[in-house]
Amino acid sequence: MGLAAEQGFESYGTSHLTILSIFAVGVVLIVLAGRRVSGRPAEAIVRRALAIALLCVTIPLQVLQLLPGEWDLQTSLPLQLCDLGWMFAAYALWTRHRFAATITYLWGITLTTQGMFTPDLESDFPEARFLMFWAMHLLIVWTSFFLVLGLRILPTWHTYRQTIVVTLVWAVGAYLFNVVAGTNYGYLNGLPENPSLLDFLGPWPLYVVLEIAIIADVWALLTWPWARSRTSAPLR
Repeated sequence: MGLAAEQGFESYGTSHLTILSIFAVGVVLIVLAGRRVSGRPAEAIVRRALAIALLCVTIPLQVLQLLPGEWDLQTSLPLQLCDLGWMFAAYALWTRHRFAATITYLWGITLTTQGMFTPDLESDFPEARFLMFWAMHLLIVWTSFFLVLGLRILPTWHTYRQTIVVTLVWAVGAYLFNVVAGTNYGYLNGLPENPSLLDFLGPWPLYVVLEIAIIADVWALLTWPWARSRTSAPLR
């Protein structure tokens, strides 16, 4: 099955709305599952089973894009944040590492969900790019909810700052690669073809600067309740 779309994806069409419905139900179920196993002997088994499942889904789909006949320099390289996001998500699930959980949470709740609600996607169900796009996005966001709201591996201001640094390093690297290769990973060198929230932030490079500032503020708001709850908790 080729990756080129025979029938174009339609934002908020049947397949999109179906996926968003599955996503909403999955968020509730994954949070409840996390709270049920949190702190219990079964937690490590569940976390690592989810990590293995995540790798089993994402790695074959990533490799598929690199095969002859499917390769496209514009989209096939793992240079989008979501491509890094699933790696952090798998590591956080396996190790319970707080920074990996924080970066999965902050990237997932903001940037990955933006891609879900305003997808830059041409392929529709059941084509490979459709399945890859949604599998990766859903699993990252579900994992972020599982780690933070379910298992309560909470962000701190330290892991917030680490996330900012890693994101800026990625942005600089992706931008420079885009300049050299003529690509647009992360939409750092031009707006996406399909409508997105970036359209409201002005032309390049203004929208990139504003996006960075807005995201840093939103991430701070997402971190503040958890950091505050940790500092205000009674000592034991």
